[in-house]
Amino acid sequence: MNRAEMPIVKKLVDLMQGTIQVESQIGKGTKITVTLPHRIAQNRDIKQFKEKTQEYDAACFHGKRILLAEDNELNAEIAITILSEAGFTVEHAADGIICVDMLEKADPDYYDLILMDIQMPNLDGYKATQTIRKFSDKKKAGITIVAMTANAFDEDKKNAYKAGMNWHIAKPIVVEKLMSALANILNKDTK
Repeated sequence: MNRAEMPIVKKLVDLMQGTIQVESQIGKGTKITVTLPHRIAQNRDIKQFKEKTQEYDAACFHGKRILLAEDNELNAEIAITILSEAGFTVEHAADGIICVDMLEKADPDYYDLILMDIQMPNLDGYKATQTIRKFSDKKKAGITIVAMTANAFDEDKKNAYKAGMNWHIAKPIVVEKLMSALANILNKDTK
């Protein structure tokens, strides 16, 4: 850790109500000790947390197929694991061109929705969405497309909606928010 990073670390440790201790000896090195308080959760705390966070019925995920357009392999792997464990069937497209191609070749009711990364090589999420919206098959052209982007400013959301996307989810993914949003999307689509 260099001197420029120390104030940042100190501020983070202070925010977490912890302490930081630095011991240094010339020729031997530096020892940095960070101590953070942790409270052991009680059963009632865990129950209250679950009640607060799970405001959706996960049963609506079973049998639903998602087309995940994500160029970052690690992000894709994490998303596939999270979504699969929730009950979704997930197919992965490594960029916008592959996503458009997979949707075009699929039966009209094959995918229930698309999770679309915005910044991808070859064809970004905006252009992929615009291409999909021009499909002659109205069912495929009208598929629900959810923007997934680290850019969560109002302007970014407007651009996603302007491109034809239906929803916007910020990255990094917060599992409970993602699941709640997907449940909301799927419930709206079935009504």
